[in-house]
Amino acid sequence: MKINVYSFGIGDRFARQGVAQLKAFEKARGSGTEITPVWNKSYREHKTVGSNHRSVREEADSATRTLQWQHPYLVDADHINLGNVDEFIEYSDFFTIDVAEYIGQKTPEKFIREFVKANSPYTGLFEIPGIASPFRISEDFIWHIGENFLLAAREASKVYRHILSKKGPDNFIPEISMDEVNNPQKPAELFFILSALHFYEVKPRTIAPKFTGRFNKGVDYEGDIGQFEKEFVEDLHVLDFAVREFNLPADLKLSVHSGSDKFSIYPSVSGSIKKYKKGLHIKTAGTTWLEELAGLAISGRKGLEMSKSIYKKAFERYDELTAPYATVIDIDKINLPVPERVFEWEPEKFFGTLRHVPGHPDFNKDFRQLLHVGYKVAAEFGDEFLHLLDENEKFIAPLVTENLFANHIRPLFID
Repeated sequence: MKINVYSFGIGDRFARQGVAQLKAFEKARGSGTEITPVWNKSYREHKTVGSNHRSVREEADSATRTLQWQHPYLVDADHINLGNVDEFIEYSDFFTIDVAEYIGQKTPEKFIREFVKANSPYTGLFEIPGIASPFRISEDFIWHIGENFLLAAREASKVYRHILSKKGPDNFIPEISMDEVNNPQKPAELFFILSALHFYEVKPRTIAPKFTGRFNKGVDYEGDIGQFEKEFVEDLHVLDFAVREFNLPADLKLSVHSGSDKFSIYPSVSGSIKKYKKGLHIKTAGTTWLEELAGLAISGRKGLEMSKSIYKKAFERYDELTAPYATVIDIDKINLPVPERVFEWEPEKFFGTLRHVPGHPDFNKDFRQLLHVGYKVAAEFGDEFLHLLDENEKFIAPLVTENLFANHIRPLFID
């Protein structure tokens, strides 16, 4: 199955912005850059908003028909496991196999021993072309990888084989996701994780490790940018080497999850993939929903009142809404304005506080993160909320296209 060197995962909580999103990819093509759009929605999101798995396929197909898009596009079964993958099989052709919950779980020693033996040729000073300093690899280090990642690789294999049995070879793009954990996977660890996937005959086309630093949803990167760039570049070389060593797909590429709004590392990512001529998959999380909320805020009285009401309920239900996203948000509650104050705001104040415009005096990353996970509240307003989205498309759609193209696609792939 074809996927461009560059691909972009685009979330759309309420399945209203497919055309607006695709227009950003049209603009990229107009600039000479081919990017595969990948519409994604997780099992958790479907359950939260009451949508079904068919709706994502319908949205993607409808958007591509409307704009007469004659290029590759995909639908992602986002963050799936063996327990829910069957619900996605018919409608998806990109599968993000999430093994994060299995990382660190106890693995039977006999499997670890076999894994250590299979990787014994890499012990000692281990050099990977392109990486300046060799890694010093001991059997204890490989045992550590087996203890922490082998069970995750086995689980990935179960899901991968199940999809393979249903879809057939070459009819889907498998991604392995390990990002929603607390500890990053260093480049040496990534090599042996790929070895573990090979050990269980998994052939990913993209892999999403946990990188150094905080990748909180919808806000900028927090961490040492220099260290991130070093690890990112080394990861690119690790993938190159692993492809040859383990006969993995030649187009295997890195995937950056919660990649939305990571403005401070975009120059590093962009420069690295262009310098080394490598592919990239990036996922934008739920920023489209935030553009919808921003558009409502400036659309008129009803839209503004809805935006404020959603914030009020999210503020009151803080613990419930944030708990499922604990590893990918970081909110300082002290910086959250009380709802009574928010209800006094003019449209421009709400708009400026929510939208991520670096340097804007009103922007509040804590406010933005809470509303990011507050889409459950919006879903509970039901038709009232959805009708407002439809009625105010002229305010919302341009924001969606601008956000995706100007803030993400252009700095990552074009500039």
